Amino acid sequence: MKALKQSTKRRRATTNPIERANQKDDNTFIKEHLCPSTPVWTEWTSPKTHDKFSLSLTRSGNMNAEDLEVCFRLVEETSKADYESSSIGWKPGKKLTEMKSPELRYITVKDVAGNVRGFTSLMPTYEEGEPVVYCYEIHLKPELQGTGLGKILMGFLESVAANTPPITKVMLTCFLSNQRALSFYKKAGFEKDETSPQPRKLRFGKEFIPDYMIMSKTISSR
Repeated sequence: MKALKQSTKRRRATTNPIERANQKDDNTFIKEHLCPSTPVWTEWTSPKTHDKFSLSLTRSGNMNAEDLEVCFRLVEETSKADYESSSIGWKPGKKLTEMKSPELRYITVKDVAGNVRGFTSLMPTYEEGEPVVYCYEIHLKPELQGTGLGKILMGFLESVAANTPPITKVMLTCFLSNQRALSFYKKAGFEKDETSPQPRKLRFGKEFIPDYMIMSKTISSR
């Protein structure tokens, strides 16, 4: 009976397209799911300063501790205030544990000295039973904001969705207090998802007002 269970697990791992994508090494994932339109996708030059940066995709478990720490500090720098003012609260230990999730992949942006100046993290997964590419984070240092880099990074997530059937959607969560981020996502084609929480009446006359929005963008498969 034990051998039968093991065999069933192996079959599921090879037939579930989401699990199959998440099990691939980084190079295979880049080739088969990120599918960059140009071999030099790892190079980017700021249109503002003409400084050069390098991009790379790495599974969280393959990242060195220093780069992961810098990514965490970037989240803290750009979003701590939004967390603190929300019902979720800022819980650094919980956030760091989430960022170390084994199936998360990071696309990092580094300057010529090798310092992380921005990143996005993603994962093919299921949300409310629907296959999606979830954008967990996207953060840029101030000098990289407004350069078009954010749009490029989101484009990579869209490419992963388009090249990972049956996924047809990129999804993310945004605090309503972060008006700049909301504007950015809307310009990128994201809309409020049907799974986003709605205001509702509670007992004793209380009312639940969500302080975040779940957004999504439908992507055509290739």
